[in-house]
Amino acid sequence: MAKYTSKPVTVSRPISEVYSGISNIGAYQEKLDSLPAEARAKLGDVKFTDDSIVITAPPVGEICFTVIERIEPSRVVLESAQSPVPLTLSVNLSEKDPSTTEIISEIDVEIPMFLKPMVGGKLQEAADQFGNMIKNFFA
Repeated sequence: MAKYTSKPVTVSRPISEVYSGISNIGAYQEKLDSLPAEARAKLGDVKFTDDSIVITAPPVGEICFTVIERIEPSRVVLESAQSPVPLTLSVNLSEKDPSTTEIISEIDVEIPMFLKPMVGGKLQEAADQFGNMIKNFFA
């Protein structure tokens, strides 16, 4: 199992508010729908439901991440049942002070060692982008 951890990002919101926002994944769809077409295009083909994130990633196809764990107020874990390899995405929150929250996302994936050099960079980039996407949601 390989683990890719994002750089920490800080949000100027209380941890309870951030947790509420990330545990209610469906709210991201509303935010996504309100973005200008250019900004939305940069995010690619992604859809949000109450308990899942669906990403279309050519040539793999549709990958669905479903919430498998919620630990209030510090952690939400999503798992992909349809990816070619077992993969989980964790969002970890920690309170820096009563009005500031630190977010770190982690991708755990089972990939053969010989593939790690080829996909590791992209998975690290995905972990970092996910943390930034959450930060932007609260901007």
